Amino acid sequence: MKKPLLGILGLSDGDAAAHKMLAPIVQKQIDVVVDVLKKDGRVDFIVASDIVHSDKTAKSLAEELKNQGVDGTIFVNAVFAFPVFSVIAAKYGKGPYLLAAPIYPDWPGMVSMLAAGGGLDHEGIDHFRVAGDFHAPEVLEKIVTFAKCAMVVSRLHGQKYGLIGGRSLGMYSTTVSMQDWMERFGIDVEHIDQLEIVRRAEDVPEEQVEKAFKWLTDNVGCIEYNGGSFTPEKLKTQIRHYEATKSIVRDNELDFIGVKCHYEMSAHYCTQCLSAAFLNDPYDWDGPHDPIVCACEADSDAALTMQILKMLTGDPVIFMDVRHWDQENGVMEFCNCGSQSTYYADANEDFKENLKKVTLYPALDLYPGGGCHVNLQTKPGKATIARLCRRKKDGETRYYMTIIPTEFVALPKEREALTTKEWPHVFAKLPFDHQVFLNRFGANHCHAVYGDHVEELKMICRMLGVDVEMYE
Repeated sequence: MKKPLLGILGLSDGDAAAHKMLAPIVQKQIDVVVDVLKKDGRVDFIVASDIVHSDKTAKSLAEELKNQGVDGTIFVNAVFAFPVFSVIAAKYGKGPYLLAAPIYPDWPGMVSMLAAGGGLDHEGIDHFRVAGDFHAPEVLEKIVTFAKCAMVVSRLHGQKYGLIGGRSLGMYSTTVSMQDWMERFGIDVEHIDQLEIVRRAEDVPEEQVEKAFKWLTDNVGCIEYNGGSFTPEKLKTQIRHYEATKSIVRDNELDFIGVKCHYEMSAHYCTQCLSAAFLNDPYDWDGPHDPIVCACEADSDAALTMQILKMLTGDPVIFMDVRHWDQENGVMEFCNCGSQSTYYADANEDFKENLKKVTLYPALDLYPGGGCHVNLQTKPGKATIARLCRRKKDGETRYYMTIIPTEFVALPKEREALTTKEWPHVFAKLPFDHQVFLNRFGANHCHAVYGDHVEELKMICRMLGVDVEMYE
C-alpha cells in the first residue's frame, strides 16, 4: 500500500532576536515528530529546509513543500509563532493542514496553535488540530489518520475515471457531471463506448484466453455450465471482455472505471460480471495486481466511493445492491446483479482459498447475451458501508456520504435462494432499525470494506467539503 507523504513545517517568532532564541525549541519538537513518524513507518515525510520566522519564509517554505508533492502539511507550533505565518503558509502551501502543538508548560505551543487556528478560521481555511505528547499513541494515531486521509484527497486530484457506456437502466443516482467532478474532486471523466470492449476482445491472443480458462477451471469451486447461455466458449468470451477492459484501462491511463453492461452487453454479447469480479480483485490469472475499481451499471458515484475506500485501505471494495430485509435473521441482505471481488469469499491472501468458495452460475434469462454470474457469500467480519449520494435543495446540489458501521455475518447457503442464488450475497447487521435505512438511503447501490473506517471517512468528507450522514 502506498504511504502518505506529509510536509513538516515549524513556525517561530517574527522578531529576529526572539527567533534566534526560540529556533532550537522549535527544532526540538520538529525532531520529535520526525523521530515518531520514522519509528512508526506508516507515513513518509519531508521537513522544510528552515523554520518559518517571517512572512517571506512562510510563503517560500510552504511552496517548497508543495513543490515536492506532499499530500498535506503539519504546522508544528512549539512556541508562540506569529499567527499570520500560518495563514500565509496555508495560502501558498499544500493542504489539508494539521496544527500540532506539544503540551508542556515551558512554552506556549497550545496558545500558538489556537491563535493560528483562529486566523485560519477568519480566512475560511479549514484545518485540523492535535495537541499532546507526540510520543503518545493516541497523538500518533491522529497524525497518521490525518496523513492517510490527506493522501486520499490529494491523490484524487488529477485522476482519470473511465465511464464505459452511459446511464444504465434509467438510474439517476449513477450519473454525474464531468464539470462538477473536475471542480469538486479534480477528477477527469473520460467517456468510452462499450463497443470498444467488443472490438478489443477480438484481438486478445488465444493463448491468453486458454491460460485464463485453465486457471478458472482449476481454481473456481464450481462452474455450472448449462449447455446453452453458459458454455466454455461463452466463458472464454467473458475472459476476452475482461482482457479488453484491462487494456482500455491501461491504454487510456484510467485510475478507476464504471461499465454500463445493461442491456447492450448483457443482452447481445455477454454479462460483464467476470470483469467486475477480477478487476476489483487483487489477483487474476496473470498473478497479483492492484485492485482496479470497477462499478457495475456505470454507477459513477459508486465508483468514486469505491475509489476512496480503496485508496484509504488498499483493499478490494465490495459493490452491492440493497436487496432484502431478512426479518427472521435480523440482517439486511445485499445481493448484486453483477459481481463483487472474489477476495471476499474468504478474505484470504491465497486466491485459491477464495476461489474455491466461488460458483460461476449461468446468467439469468433476463440477460440473453449469456455468460456467468459470479456467486459468493461474503466472509463474516466487522466492516464499514459507505455511499456518496447527492441531494438538491434550494437550487443547490450537495454531495453527502452515508457511513454505516456494520458486521457481516454468515447464513446457510440455501438462504441465498430466497433472492437470487446466482448473485453474490452480503448479510449485514445494521446498528439501527432497518426502516431508517429504507426511509433515508439515497441510492440502490452501496459499498464496503472490512474494518472500522468511520472516523477516517468523516475526515475525508470534511476535507472534500462533503456532508456526512449517519443513521441512528
